[in-house]
Amino acid sequence: MKKNKKIYRKLFIVIIATYVIFTIANQQKTLNQYSQSIDKLSQKINEEQEYKEELAKQKEDVNSLEFIEQTAREKLDMYYPNERLYVDNGM
Repeated sequence: MKKNKKIYRKLFIVIIATYVIFTIANQQKTLNQYSQSIDKLSQKINEEQEYKEELAKQKEDVNSLEFIEQTAREKLDMYYPNERLYVDNGM
């Protein structure tokens, strides 16, 4: 009778230990996934902050004469009078 109790006790301990090990392994896997997500999101935040700074710089430059001239040339195909633009179509 005592022998059966010892076997059941050892079996119970082994089952609990196995459960604990698998639980810890799954939690570690989940933590690693969260860590990777944090890294990706931090990188995305940095990229968006850089983009925001670029937009703020463009907002400041919108009223400058150089920006207006560049926009007129590139988007509206406007040029100064008597200004010639040569395009070589031979290549």
